[in-house]
Amino acid sequence: MTLFIARSELILGGQKSGKSRRAEALAAAWLAASPVHRALFVATAAAGDEEMRQRIARHQSDRAARVPRMQTLEEPRDVAGALAQHSALDTLIVVDCLTLWLTHWLFQHDDKFEQKEAPGQDWTAQAALFFEAMEKAPGPVVLVGNEIGLGVIPLGREVRAFVDALGLLNQQAAQACERVTLMVSGLPLNLKDTL
Repeated sequence: MTLFIARSELILGGQKSGKSRRAEALAAAWLAASPVHRALFVATAAAGDEEMRQRIARHQSDRAARVPRMQTLEEPRDVAGALAQHSALDTLIVVDCLTLWLTHWLFQHDDKFEQKEAPGQDWTAQAALFFEAMEKAPGPVVLVGNEIGLGVIPLGREVRAFVDALGLLNQQAAQACERVTLMVSGLPLNLKDTL
């Protein structure tokens, strides 16, 4: 199956729905299309404990086997800066994932939810910088994020606030992207395609 690369695509889904695999397949198709094409994986995960370190190592190993020419940049917070610095006509950028990026901005290290941090560390300003960088990006951008708003309303103010913030971020990303794909059980469902 031939994959057509959009200028921008948002891939949403639940955990283990196939989101990252689709992003990797798009990167592999991009790299196969030309020997001068490059692909960069912007990883937003941070290893806070041993299980997460092992998970990240496994993902890195699997990704290297599936898309050996794709480089990785670990950037849990300044995704806007990474996008602005590394985007080029010949480079496809995968940001995986928006959910963890938001988590790094809204939760302090003690897992306490905060709507805002210190001056200059405001989530709203960071999101605006990110979407500005996306709009200016000369090369294709693939965003990966979780859809977590399909279940029951969570207990607890902090969790409800996070689900709301992620839902708003996903809406902004969907507006900004030419294509939006929902992954369910490894299958892509096209939600938006303005090509």
